[in-house]
Amino acid sequence: MIHFKVPEIPPTTNKTVRFPIDVVEEVEHVIKGRDCTFTAFVVAAVRSALEQVKADEKEKDT
Repeated sequence: MIHFKVPEIPPTTNKTVRFPIDVVEEVEHVIKGRDCTFTAFVVAAVRSALEQVKADEKEKDT
């Protein structure tokens, strides 16, 4: 039997970020009709960008 672990919500903090109107509109268009919030989309996008920066830095150091 597969062991199920109840997911935990990570601790969070509030940050005020200003987005250009066109970016907000594009994100809202992309997530419309999906089970995704604006915040979840932005967090995923930032995590992806951070991974890319780390990969770029690692490649630069080699």
